[in-house]
Amino acid sequence: MREVVLAVFAAVLGAVVGSFLNACIYRMPRGISLGNPRRSFCPGCKKLIPWYENLPILSWLVLRGKCSGCGTAIAWRYPLVEALTAILFYAAWVIYGFPLAPVYWIFLALLVAATFIDIEHFIIPDEITWGGTAAGVLLSLLVPDMMNVSSRWEAAGLSLGGAALGFGLLWLVVEGGKLAFGKKRHRYSEAVAFDWRRDGDRADISIGEESLRWEDVFSRESDELVLDCTEVLVDGGQAASGRVVFRYDRLVLSTGETPLDSLGAITGKLRSVVIPREAMGFGDVKFIAAIGAFLGWQAVLFTLFASSIIGCLAGIAGIFIARDKSGSRIPFGPFLALAAGWWIFGGRDLFAWYFSLVRGGN
Repeated sequence: MREVVLAVFAAVLGAVVGSFLNACIYRMPRGISLGNPRRSFCPGCKKLIPWYENLPILSWLVLRGKCSGCGTAIAWRYPLVEALTAILFYAAWVIYGFPLAPVYWIFLALLVAATFIDIEHFIIPDEITWGGTAAGVLLSLLVPDMMNVSSRWEAAGLSLGGAALGFGLLWLVVEGGKLAFGKKRHRYSEAVAFDWRRDGDRADISIGEESLRWEDVFSRESDELVLDCTEVLVDGGQAASGRVVFRYDRLVLSTGETPLDSLGAITGKLRSVVIPREAMGFGDVKFIAAIGAFLGWQAVLFTLFASSIIGCLAGIAGIFIARDKSGSRIPFGPFLALAAGWWIFGGRDLFAWYFSLVRGGN
Protein backbone atom coordinates (compact mmCIF):
# COMPACT_ATOMS: atom_id res chain seq x y z
CA MET A 1 0.00 0.00 0.00
CA ARG A 2 2.85 2.37 0.82
CA GLU A 3 4.36 1.90 -2.65
CA VAL A 4 0.99 2.55 -4.30
CA VAL A 5 0.52 5.76 -2.32
CA LEU A 6 4.03 6.97 -3.22
CA ALA A 7 3.50 6.16 -6.90
CA VAL A 8 0.19 8.05 -6.93
CA PHE A 9 1.88 10.95 -5.17
CA ALA A 10 4.59 10.97 -7.87
CA ALA A 11 1.94 11.18 -10.60
CA VAL A 12 0.01 13.99 -8.84
CA LEU A 13 3.24 15.88 -8.22
CA GLY A 14 4.08 15.46 -11.91
CA ALA A 15 0.75 16.98 -12.93
CA VAL A 16 1.29 19.95 -10.60
CA VAL A 17 4.84 20.46 -11.92
CA GLY A 18 3.42 20.19 -15.44
CA SER A 19 1.10 23.09 -14.64
CA PHE A 20 4.12 25.15 -13.59
CA LEU A 21 5.96 24.08 -16.75
CA ASN A 22 3.08 25.42 -18.83
CA ALA A 23 3.71 28.82 -17.26
CA CYS A 24 7.43 28.48 -18.07
CA ILE A 25 6.69 27.45 -21.65
CA TYR A 26 4.44 30.46 -22.20
CA ARG A 27 6.35 33.11 -20.26
CA MET A 28 10.06 32.41 -20.66
CA PRO A 29 10.38 32.92 -24.44
CA ARG A 30 8.21 36.05 -24.19
CA GLY A 31 10.34 37.59 -21.45
CA ILE A 32 7.50 37.52 -18.88
CA SER A 33 8.56 37.04 -15.27
CA LEU A 34 7.49 33.79 -13.63
CA GLY A 35 6.78 35.72 -10.45
CA ASN A 36 4.89 38.71 -11.84
CA PRO A 37 2.00 38.13 -12.05
CA ARG A 38 2.28 35.31 -9.53
CA ARG A 39 -0.92 33.63 -10.66
CA SER A 40 -1.65 32.27 -14.12
CA PHE A 41 -3.62 34.50 -16.46
CA CYS A 42 -5.61 34.23 -19.67
CA PRO A 43 -3.58 35.49 -22.66
CA GLY A 44 -6.80 36.79 -24.21
CA CYS A 45 -8.51 38.86 -21.50
CA LYS A 46 -5.61 38.88 -18.96
CA LYS A 47 -7.94 37.58 -16.25
CA LEU A 48 -6.07 36.11 -13.28
CA ILE A 49 -7.07 32.47 -12.96
CA PRO A 50 -8.35 31.38 -9.50
CA TRP A 51 -6.92 28.21 -7.98
CA TYR A 52 -10.06 26.16 -8.61
CA GLU A 53 -9.77 26.88 -12.34
CA ASN A 54 -6.08 25.99 -12.36
CA LEU A 55 -6.24 22.35 -11.25
CA PRO A 56 -4.05 20.23 -13.55
CA ILE A 57 -5.99 18.46 -16.31
CA LEU A 58 -9.31 18.60 -14.40
CA SER A 59 -9.90 22.33 -14.84
CA TRP A 60 -9.30 22.10 -18.58
CA LEU A 61 -11.89 19.32 -18.84
CA VAL A 62 -14.45 21.12 -16.64
CA LEU A 63 -14.00 24.38 -18.57
CA ARG A 64 -14.17 22.45 -21.86
CA GLY A 65 -10.93 24.00 -22.98
CA LYS A 66 -12.12 27.63 -22.77
CA CYS A 67 -11.45 30.61 -20.52
CA SER A 68 -14.37 31.25 -18.16
CA GLY A 69 -13.92 34.99 -18.60
CA CYS A 70 -13.75 35.58 -22.34
CA GLY A 71 -14.21 32.15 -23.91
CA THR A 72 -10.75 32.11 -25.51
CA ALA A 73 -9.71 28.55 -26.33
CA ILE A 74 -7.14 27.02 -23.97
CA ALA A 75 -4.59 25.15 -26.08
CA TRP A 76 -4.31 21.36 -25.98
CA ARG A 77 -0.72 21.87 -24.86
CA TYR A 78 -1.81 22.62 -21.30
CA PRO A 79 -3.42 19.27 -20.39
CA LEU A 80 -0.90 17.46 -22.62
CA VAL A 81 2.11 18.84 -20.71
CA GLU A 82 0.44 18.12 -17.37
CA ALA A 83 -0.46 14.54 -18.31
CA LEU A 84 2.94 13.86 -19.89
CA THR A 85 4.81 15.15 -16.83
CA ALA A 86 2.58 13.08 -14.54
CA ILE A 87 3.35 9.92 -16.54
CA LEU A 88 7.09 10.61 -16.59
CA PHE A 89 7.24 11.31 -12.84
CA TYR A 90 5.25 8.14 -12.13
CA ALA A 91 7.48 5.99 -14.35
CA ALA A 92 10.70 7.43 -12.90
CA TRP A 93 9.52 6.69 -9.37
CA VAL A 94 8.40 3.14 -10.15
CA ILE A 95 11.67 2.30 -11.93
CA TYR A 96 14.25 4.13 -9.79
CA GLY A 97 12.72 5.08 -6.44
CA PHE A 98 14.69 7.21 -3.98
CA PRO A 99 17.16 8.95 -4.41
CA LEU A 100 17.41 8.83 -8.21
CA ALA A 101 13.75 9.47 -9.05
CA PRO A 102 13.66 13.03 -7.59
CA VAL A 103 16.81 13.88 -9.56
CA TYR A 104 15.26 12.56 -12.74
CA TRP A 105 12.07 14.50 -12.00
CA ILE A 106 14.08 17.72 -12.23
CA PHE A 107 15.76 16.56 -15.42
CA LEU A 108 12.55 15.36 -17.05
CA ALA A 109 10.88 18.69 -16.24
CA LEU A 110 13.72 20.45 -18.08
CA LEU A 111 13.25 18.12 -21.07
CA VAL A 112 9.51 18.80 -21.26
CA ALA A 113 9.92 22.58 -21.01
CA ALA A 114 12.74 22.65 -23.59
CA THR A 115 10.74 20.49 -26.01
CA PHE A 116 7.61 22.63 -26.12
CA ILE A 117 9.47 25.95 -26.12
CA ASP A 118 11.68 24.80 -29.00
CA ILE A 119 8.72 23.51 -30.99
CA GLU A 120 6.93 26.86 -30.78
CA HIS A 121 9.80 29.38 -30.73
CA PHE A 122 12.88 27.55 -32.07
CA ILE A 123 14.87 28.48 -28.98
CA ILE A 124 15.91 26.82 -25.72
CA PRO A 125 16.36 29.42 -22.96
CA ASP A 126 19.67 29.62 -21.10
CA GLU A 127 17.79 29.06 -17.84
CA ILE A 128 17.17 25.51 -19.08
CA THR A 129 20.51 24.84 -20.80
CA TRP A 130 23.16 26.52 -18.65
CA GLY A 131 20.90 26.29 -15.59
CA GLY A 132 20.36 22.60 -16.25
CA THR A 133 24.10 22.03 -16.65
CA ALA A 134 24.85 23.69 -13.31
CA ALA A 135 22.03 21.74 -11.64
CA GLY A 136 23.31 18.45 -13.04
CA VAL A 137 26.83 19.00 -11.68
CA LEU A 138 25.54 20.14 -8.28
CA LEU A 139 23.12 17.23 -7.96
CA SER A 140 25.86 14.74 -8.90
CA LEU A 141 27.74 15.93 -5.81
CA LEU A 142 24.67 15.28 -3.68
CA VAL A 143 23.57 12.04 -5.40
CA PRO A 144 26.63 10.26 -6.86
CA ASP A 145 24.37 7.38 -7.92
CA MET A 146 23.54 9.58 -10.92
CA MET A 147 26.93 8.62 -12.35
CA ASN A 148 26.80 5.06 -10.95
CA VAL A 149 29.69 5.70 -8.53
CA SER A 150 29.94 6.17 -4.76
CA SER A 151 32.41 9.06 -4.60
CA ARG A 152 30.81 12.49 -4.73
CA TRP A 153 33.84 14.15 -6.33
CA GLU A 154 34.19 11.40 -8.90
CA ALA A 155 30.52 11.83 -9.76
CA ALA A 156 30.98 15.57 -10.14
CA GLY A 157 33.98 14.99 -12.41
CA LEU A 158 32.01 12.56 -14.56
CA SER A 159 29.14 15.05 -14.72
CA LEU A 160 31.48 17.83 -15.87
CA GLY A 161 33.09 15.45 -18.35
CA GLY A 162 29.69 14.49 -19.79
CA ALA A 163 28.74 18.15 -20.16
CA ALA A 164 32.06 18.99 -21.83
CA LEU A 165 31.86 16.01 -24.19
CA GLY A 166 28.32 16.83 -25.27
CA PHE A 167 29.09 20.51 -25.75
CA GLY A 168 32.30 19.79 -27.68
CA LEU A 169 30.85 17.17 -30.02
CA LEU A 170 27.79 19.19 -30.99
CA TRP A 171 29.84 22.39 -31.26
CA LEU A 172 32.00 20.62 -33.85
CA VAL A 173 28.83 19.60 -35.72
CA VAL A 174 27.54 23.19 -35.71
CA GLU A 175 30.84 24.69 -36.87
CA GLY A 176 31.43 21.96 -39.46
CA GLY A 177 27.89 22.39 -40.75
CA LYS A 178 28.40 26.13 -40.99
CA LEU A 179 31.51 25.62 -43.14
CA ALA A 180 29.85 23.03 -45.38
CA PHE A 181 26.28 24.29 -45.60
CA GLY A 182 26.44 27.81 -44.18
CA LYS A 183 25.18 29.57 -47.32
CA LYS A 184 21.99 29.14 -49.28
CA ARG A 185 22.22 30.54 -52.83
CA HIS A 186 19.34 31.50 -55.11
CA ARG A 187 19.74 32.66 -58.71
CA TYR A 188 16.77 33.92 -60.70
CA SER A 189 16.26 33.83 -64.46
CA GLU A 190 14.50 37.19 -64.17
CA ALA A 191 14.99 39.91 -61.58
CA VAL A 192 12.65 39.56 -58.58
CA ALA A 193 11.52 42.21 -56.13
CA PHE A 194 12.77 42.42 -52.56
CA ASP A 195 11.52 44.56 -49.69
CA TRP A 196 13.16 45.16 -46.29
CA ARG A 197 11.13 47.05 -43.72
CA ARG A 198 11.53 47.90 -40.06
CA ASP A 199 8.57 48.23 -37.71
CA GLY A 200 9.77 49.30 -34.29
CA ASP A 201 12.17 46.64 -32.99
CA ARG A 202 11.12 44.13 -35.64
CA ALA A 203 12.43 43.83 -39.19
CA ASP A 204 11.52 41.50 -42.05
CA ILE A 205 12.68 41.00 -45.62
CA SER A 206 10.62 39.65 -48.50
CA ILE A 207 12.32 38.17 -51.57
CA GLY A 208 9.87 37.26 -54.29
CA GLU A 209 7.19 35.22 -52.54
CA GLU A 210 9.41 34.29 -49.59
CA SER A 211 9.30 36.28 -46.36
CA LEU A 212 12.05 36.00 -43.72
CA ARG A 213 12.17 37.25 -40.14
CA TRP A 214 15.36 39.17 -39.51
CA GLU A 215 16.31 37.21 -36.38
CA ASP A 216 15.89 33.96 -38.32
CA VAL A 217 18.40 35.08 -40.97
CA PHE A 218 21.23 36.10 -38.63
CA SER A 219 22.54 33.68 -36.02
CA ARG A 220 25.98 35.27 -35.47
CA GLU A 221 27.62 38.67 -35.94
CA SER A 222 29.74 37.51 -38.89
CA ASP A 223 26.71 36.49 -41.00
CA GLU A 224 25.99 38.40 -44.22
CA LEU A 225 22.93 38.50 -46.47
CA VAL A 226 24.30 39.32 -49.92
CA LEU A 227 22.13 40.60 -52.79
CA ASP A 228 23.15 41.17 -56.41
CA CYS A 229 20.73 43.96 -57.32
CA THR A 230 19.64 45.46 -60.60
CA GLU A 231 17.98 48.25 -58.63
CA VAL A 232 17.93 49.32 -54.99
CA LEU A 233 16.21 52.25 -53.29
CA VAL A 234 16.98 53.23 -49.70
CA ASP A 235 14.03 54.98 -48.03
CA GLY A 236 12.71 55.81 -51.49
CA GLY A 237 15.87 57.69 -52.48
CA GLN A 238 17.85 57.61 -55.70
CA ALA A 239 18.04 54.23 -57.43
CA ALA A 240 21.36 52.38 -57.55
CA SER A 241 22.52 48.87 -58.51
CA GLY A 242 25.21 46.31 -57.72
CA ARG A 243 26.21 44.35 -54.65
CA VAL A 244 24.21 45.01 -51.49
CA VAL A 245 25.26 43.45 -48.17
CA PHE A 246 23.05 43.27 -45.10
CA ARG A 247 24.59 42.68 -41.69
CA TYR A 248 22.33 42.21 -38.70
CA ASP A 249 22.56 45.87 -37.72
CA ARG A 250 23.72 47.72 -40.85
CA LEU A 251 23.50 48.07 -44.61
CA VAL A 252 26.74 47.96 -46.62
CA LEU A 253 26.83 49.60 -50.06
CA SER A 254 29.72 50.63 -52.28
CA THR A 255 29.23 54.15 -50.95
CA GLY A 256 29.60 53.11 -47.30
CA GLU A 257 27.76 51.65 -44.31
CA THR A 258 24.47 52.81 -42.79
CA PRO A 259 22.97 51.63 -39.47
CA LEU A 260 19.67 49.87 -40.09
CA ASP A 261 18.16 51.64 -37.07
CA SER A 262 18.25 54.86 -39.09
CA LEU A 263 16.41 53.33 -42.07
CA GLY A 264 12.76 52.54 -42.60
CA ALA A 265 12.55 50.68 -45.92
CA ILE A 266 14.92 49.24 -48.55
CA THR A 267 13.38 47.99 -51.79
CA GLY A 268 14.50 46.99 -55.25
CA LYS A 269 15.09 44.04 -57.58
CA LEU A 270 17.76 41.36 -57.48
CA ARG A 271 19.23 38.65 -59.69
CA SER A 272 20.70 36.47 -56.94
CA VAL A 273 20.89 36.25 -53.15
CA VAL A 274 23.11 34.43 -50.65
CA ILE A 275 21.34 33.69 -47.34
CA PRO A 276 23.32 32.62 -44.24
CA ARG A 277 22.11 29.56 -42.37
CA GLU A 278 23.09 27.24 -39.52
CA ALA A 279 23.29 23.46 -39.34
CA MET A 280 21.44 23.78 -36.00
CA GLY A 281 20.92 26.35 -33.28
CA PHE A 282 23.55 26.95 -30.60
CA GLY A 283 20.86 26.31 -27.97
CA ASP A 284 21.09 22.63 -28.92
CA VAL A 285 24.81 22.68 -28.12
CA LYS A 286 24.12 24.02 -24.63
CA PHE A 287 21.20 21.62 -24.22
CA ILE A 288 23.34 18.53 -24.82
CA ALA A 289 25.74 19.88 -22.18
CA ALA A 290 22.88 19.82 -19.66
CA ILE A 291 22.01 16.28 -20.74
CA GLY A 292 25.63 15.19 -20.24
CA ALA A 293 25.76 16.84 -16.81
CA PHE A 294 22.75 14.84 -15.63
CA LEU A 295 23.35 11.53 -17.40
CA GLY A 296 27.09 11.21 -18.17
CA TRP A 297 29.21 10.62 -21.25
CA GLN A 298 27.61 7.34 -22.32
CA ALA A 299 24.23 9.04 -22.45
CA VAL A 300 25.72 11.83 -24.58
CA LEU A 301 26.85 9.33 -27.23
CA PHE A 302 23.51 7.52 -27.12
CA THR A 303 21.52 10.77 -27.26
CA LEU A 304 23.42 12.14 -30.25
CA PHE A 305 23.12 8.88 -32.19
CA ALA A 306 19.46 8.22 -31.33
CA SER A 307 18.33 11.83 -31.86
CA SER A 308 19.99 11.92 -35.28
CA ILE A 309 18.11 8.80 -36.37
CA ILE A 310 14.80 10.03 -34.91
CA GLY A 311 15.30 13.45 -36.51
CA CYS A 312 16.04 11.95 -39.94
CA LEU A 313 12.96 9.72 -39.79
CA ALA A 314 10.78 12.62 -38.64
CA GLY A 315 12.12 14.84 -41.43
CA ILE A 316 11.44 12.23 -44.08
CA ALA A 317 7.96 11.58 -42.71
CA GLY A 318 7.25 15.32 -42.66
CA ILE A 319 8.24 15.66 -46.31
CA PHE A 320 5.87 12.89 -47.38
CA ILE A 321 3.00 13.96 -45.14
CA ALA A 322 3.21 17.64 -46.06
CA ARG A 323 4.28 16.93 -49.64
CA ASP A 324 6.76 19.75 -49.12
CA LYS A 325 10.29 19.11 -50.35
CA SER A 326 11.56 22.61 -49.68
CA GLY A 327 13.14 21.58 -46.38
CA SER A 328 10.98 23.28 -43.74
CA ARG A 329 12.80 24.25 -40.58
CA ILE A 330 12.63 21.59 -37.85
CA PRO A 331 13.86 22.17 -34.27
CA PHE A 332 16.39 19.57 -33.10
CA GLY A 333 15.90 20.11 -29.37
CA PRO A 334 12.80 17.86 -29.10
CA PHE A 335 14.75 14.98 -30.67
CA LEU A 336 17.57 15.46 -28.17
CA ALA A 337 15.00 15.49 -25.35
CA LEU A 338 13.27 12.36 -26.67
CA ALA A 339 16.57 10.49 -26.96
CA ALA A 340 17.65 11.58 -23.46
CA GLY A 341 14.32 10.40 -22.07
CA TRP A 342 14.79 7.11 -23.91
CA TRP A 343 18.14 6.73 -22.15
CA ILE A 344 16.41 6.95 -18.76
CA PHE A 345 13.62 4.56 -19.72
CA GLY A 346 15.49 1.72 -21.43
CA GLY A 347 18.25 3.28 -23.50
CA ARG A 348 20.87 2.61 -20.83
CA ASP A 349 20.13 -1.12 -21.01
CA LEU A 350 20.17 -1.03 -24.82
CA PHE A 351 23.55 0.73 -24.76
CA ALA A 352 25.00 -1.87 -22.34
CA TRP A 353 23.58 -4.78 -24.39
CA TYR A 354 25.07 -3.45 -27.63
CA PHE A 355 28.54 -3.01 -26.21
CA SER A 356 28.40 -6.43 -24.57
CA LEU A 357 27.86 -7.85 -28.05
CA VAL A 358 30.80 -5.83 -29.37
CA ARG A 359 33.07 -7.06 -26.60
CA GLY A 360 31.82 -10.61 -27.10
CA GLY A 361 32.55 -10.40 -30.82
CA ASN A 362 36.14 -9.36 -30.12
